[in-house]
Amino acid sequence: MSHTDGQTLQANMLPGQLLARGVARHLSSYGFVSVEELVPTRGLRVDVMALGPKGEIWVVECKSSRADFASDSKWQGYLEWADRFFWAVDESFPTDMLPEETGLIIGDAYGAEIIRMGPETKLAPARRKVMVQKFAFHAARRLHLLRDPGVLPDWG
Repeated sequence: MSHTDGQTLQANMLPGQLLARGVARHLSSYGFVSVEELVPTRGLRVDVMALGPKGEIWVVECKSSRADFASDSKWQGYLEWADRFFWAVDESFPTDMLPEETGLIIGDAYGAEIIRMGPETKLAPARRKVMVQKFAFHAARRLHLLRDPGVLPDWG
């Protein structure tokens, strides 16, 4: 991809997507790999799910504005699908709105920093196995669609 193509791609991304990109870049420095918009169960879609080098699973919800945060009534449902939960916001976001018992990441399109580590609540082994499988399937599907954008497979 040329530099110009990258600029075009970035210009078409929403603020939350740009923030998710910066978060994923930062988490990679901890040895994590990430996917965006993963559905852990019907009715929920996490912004970023990260899989760590020891199998740990983190969920990051990216909020681009006060209104975006205020309209999120499902975030507590994400807690049972990860070992740690984080909010990711930009530096201008009023972080006092965010629950203190959750993790906090400040970032932008190019990087991020963990300000407050989310408390760890280890997933049960059976739930972890399911989530790692969902992560792998989601990542492989994204790679397949990137490689062959015209395909519309029936993945159920």
